[in-house]
Amino acid sequence: METTATKTNFIWDAIDEDLRSGRYQSVHTRFPPEPNGYLHIGHCKALVADFLTSERYGGLTNLRFDDTNPAKEDNKYVDGIMEDIHWLGFDWKGGLFFASDYYQIYYDIAVDWIERGLAYVCELSAEQVREYRGTLTQPGKNSPYRDRPIEESLRLFREMKEGKHKEGSMILRMKIDMSSPNFNMRDPAMYRILFMEHHRTGTEWCIYPMYDFSHPVGDALECITHSLCSLEFEDHRPLYDWVVDNAANMLPSKPRQIEFSRLNLTRTIMSKRYLRMLVEGGYVDGWDDPRMPTLCAMRRRGYTPESIRDFIDRIGMAKADSTVDLALLEYCVREDLGGKAQRAMAVIRPLKVVLTNWPEDLRDELDMDNHPAHPEMGMHKAVLTREIYIEQDDFMEVPARKYFRMFPGNEVRLKGAYIVRCESCDKDEDGNITTVYATVDMDSRNGSEGASRKVKGTLHWVSATENVPIEARLYQPLLMDEEEAAEAEALAAEAKAEVEGVEEAPTAGPVMKKDFISKLNPTSIEVCHGFAEKFVENAEVGNTYQFLRMGYYCKDQDSTDAMPVYNQVVGLKDSFAKQIKK
Repeated sequence: METTATKTNFIWDAIDEDLRSGRYQSVHTRFPPEPNGYLHIGHCKALVADFLTSERYGGLTNLRFDDTNPAKEDNKYVDGIMEDIHWLGFDWKGGLFFASDYYQIYYDIAVDWIERGLAYVCELSAEQVREYRGTLTQPGKNSPYRDRPIEESLRLFREMKEGKHKEGSMILRMKIDMSSPNFNMRDPAMYRILFMEHHRTGTEWCIYPMYDFSHPVGDALECITHSLCSLEFEDHRPLYDWVVDNAANMLPSKPRQIEFSRLNLTRTIMSKRYLRMLVEGGYVDGWDDPRMPTLCAMRRRGYTPESIRDFIDRIGMAKADSTVDLALLEYCVREDLGGKAQRAMAVIRPLKVVLTNWPEDLRDELDMDNHPAHPEMGMHKAVLTREIYIEQDDFMEVPARKYFRMFPGNEVRLKGAYIVRCESCDKDEDGNITTVYATVDMDSRNGSEGASRKVKGTLHWVSATENVPIEARLYQPLLMDEEEAAEAEALAAEAKAEVEGVEEAPTAGPVMKKDFISKLNPTSIEVCHGFAEKFVENAEVGNTYQFLRMGYYCKDQDSTDAMPVYNQVVGLKDSFAKQIKK
């Protein structure tokens, strides 16, 4: 896959200056995911930034797994992340690494720092550490263990490594400055005790380095030139530099950290912790549930790597935080699939139509373009029979104003076929339409002389006897929009008041971010059973079609021979396109 980035950005401007000044002779980046979950769309900004930056300058990118917390890490996440990166069209030409590769080096640096008076073993509890750290307006105060003898810290640290002390009983801290206005410099933790088996090192270690220590050391060990990270690490940059500078005698290089804004997407959960809660709480059907923003879910849903890279290119790299409309991502998906996906007809919510003057044994094979703009993609046959299905909302017994689809007395054209006139309909005892009756203008067949007659409405259709039954899964964002969430909260407050006998329900306040479960969209998935034309009968899992007038649909892994399942990738309606083209 070719690089799609078309715009320069402040990161590349900084790198250009670094190369001009001779600060670095080449460019070497790294992508450092933690293997405690699958990559989501938020990670893509960092991923693309790392890989495209090295590609731009003919450099290298390392893939380094930050596996310093064995509590929730697993090899399945390692494999999944590597699959996602390859799916996006990138490769880690700089090499594959793990933070656990450097455990001994981290330990050696820690010992060196203790011996040089730059680190100490602290026995304050977590609550006491927070208390001693101070506030934004008050400096912290030194731990009573800060000036303990070097020999004592060395002994205790070795005992920590040997498993002689309990979890939480002590940590190794960097000795920096408890009065620093930057909280990150107030003697941050460097090592903690954790008796848990590691997915690569097993039980060899029971002390694990903290990210603010391990990450800069890993960058320097791998000779990374530019450590690109999201904006929340900007306040950590002085600590990053302090770690590298004070371990310089054991490191081969000094990287430069550059921060950029995170990707925030409307109505989308961008926290791996929250996504894990959705999975473990059963709110979704796994990490690859097509409603999830994970790359494995987007791949299953039918998103393309080209569309995601186009999306990242369009939003660009900036320093200031902002929130991107989910509609832009959907626009990119739609733009990419528009030129690739073959066309087919499918009815998602079927309503039977009987063509009363059509001979019962007549089947007319009609030529249909696989793609109207790409004749090289060929054609297929659609079979018209006496009984067909149309969409339920393509019929109204009493039409609304400017309704040009099927209603008694009106004529419409069946896509690629004939003009039909609606005559009447049947209803069940509840008043629901069950069957529509129409007559066919037999001289109006598409391609015949009578085909030139014009009518205002054209409907897609599927034969009721020659079709493929399908399950269609239609998706909406996992989160309600703000108005929907506020309304849901107000209704919940009213219901609670009614149950508790309160005369007047309290006014609902804003929905808190942390209470994201209450913002979950109850209609994020709709399952429909319909029919598609025989053309899609032999589709493979992952094949995507534009179901005419319905949207783009991708065949899902849950499909069986008896019931193919199609995920709605994205609809056809695109109000965002007008904004893009302005």
